[in-house]
Amino acid sequence: MKKNFDILIIGAGVVGAAVARELSRYKLRIAVIEKEEDVSFGTSKANSGIIHAGFHSQPGTLKLKLEAEGNRRFDELSAELGFPFERRGELMVAFSDDELQILHKYYQRGVQNGIEGMELLGRERTLELEPNLNPDILGSLHSPTAGIVGPYEYCFALIENAKTNGVEVFLDSKVEKISRRDSCLECVSSKGVSLTGKFVINAAGLFSDEIAKLAGVDGFRIIPRKGEEYLLDRRVGGLVRRVIFPVPSEKSKGLLVIPTVDGPVMVGPTAVDIEDKTDFSTTRSGLEAVFKNAQKMVPAIRATDIITSFVGLRPAATGGDFIIGKTSVKGFINAAGIQSPGLTASPAIAEMIKDILVAEGLELKKKDNFQAVRKAVPKIRPLVEQRDYKMIEKLIAKDKNYSKLVCRCENITEAEIIAAIRSGHSTLDGIKFSARACTGRCQGGFCTSRILDIIHRETGIPIEKISKKGKGSEVLLFKK
Repeated sequence: MKKNFDILIIGAGVVGAAVARELSRYKLRIAVIEKEEDVSFGTSKANSGIIHAGFHSQPGTLKLKLEAEGNRRFDELSAELGFPFERRGELMVAFSDDELQILHKYYQRGVQNGIEGMELLGRERTLELEPNLNPDILGSLHSPTAGIVGPYEYCFALIENAKTNGVEVFLDSKVEKISRRDSCLECVSSKGVSLTGKFVINAAGLFSDEIAKLAGVDGFRIIPRKGEEYLLDRRVGGLVRRVIFPVPSEKSKGLLVIPTVDGPVMVGPTAVDIEDKTDFSTTRSGLEAVFKNAQKMVPAIRATDIITSFVGLRPAATGGDFIIGKTSVKGFINAAGIQSPGLTASPAIAEMIKDILVAEGLELKKKDNFQAVRKAVPKIRPLVEQRDYKMIEKLIAKDKNYSKLVCRCENITEAEIIAAIRSGHSTLDGIKFSARACTGRCQGGFCTSRILDIIHRETGIPIEKISKKGKGSEVLLFKK
């Protein structure tokens, strides 16, 4: 198959998705090419889900500039696209006089970067805000504009809205060749699909250095930064309301205690540079480091409350900063090295890419029929927690599948599973990230077989072909 476009975006993580949605406002032919079976299945799916306030990164970097700009856009984006986002705030806590001095440095950086509402707090006020913190703390830096978000739900919402506005998405399509074809660049995928575009945006995350080399662009390397994280049982979800930071190191923001928009608390991540881009193993040393540091800040945290663990590989680039801009190859634009705070910065990165395209000669004409709003699928769990039985009755009256519970831990109904499938998710992980099924205490022990049946019924995919995250991860083993 051969198709022609104005813009090709390689990578369907939060950056590629944000760029696709931003550019879908205009009269352009746009395609997103993703090597995984679903969007957000790369770096984005293992994100901590923090929307940083805008003072963590080094002065003079793109990270610092775009972090602050991106943060300010999440209220509007959440309202338009219906993904969960809450401005909970964050506390960076200090345990010594030296750490208190470092808090002053970050405070000044935030003020210079235009971050509103920041406060340096003493011990008593800090413990008033977060009573479960270690009473040995001496003070904290409070940043109320920080927030938490569902990272994959954000990514799904961006892509769904982009598709509504005409963007085409090619999944399970690894780009294996990039070459010049007249005034365009041609990308050939592992499936033999040939797509040409006047511009190619390299948002390939961990593999952005390899994609750049395919285009003939060198000069940077991606070094995976391994981060182990641990999700705790929902019953201890009330330990903290805000994101709790230690005083950071030069390499990492530290090992955090992170409330999530879905209720549970998460702890981590570690930050270890490795070479293997496929190493997603957790380690005993990682677990011990995470809980030692988490318990220093919040003593009530216990490893016995772990319900699952996972690893994210951050695409750290040589040089340390984001790599965003035109290259020596005409029409090839990098959005590479987007590690933390890349999630926070993603809306601002999309705007920056748009400006680069205009500077490179792309003419933008706004669509008259751009649809900015995506309606979110109603969820039963928050209504149950709020005891809003009238709304539950209304949902069931409209769709009987809201009366059929599939995931007991998270109160996910069959209606929500079906909606995820009809949005294009046909793997267990796709359903998990879209509808939150399989994320509770039993980790799918109760609901997996039910979800397999629903996927089979809705899509016609044979049970034995249904996978966790794509080919090679089929859930059931059938022997002839």
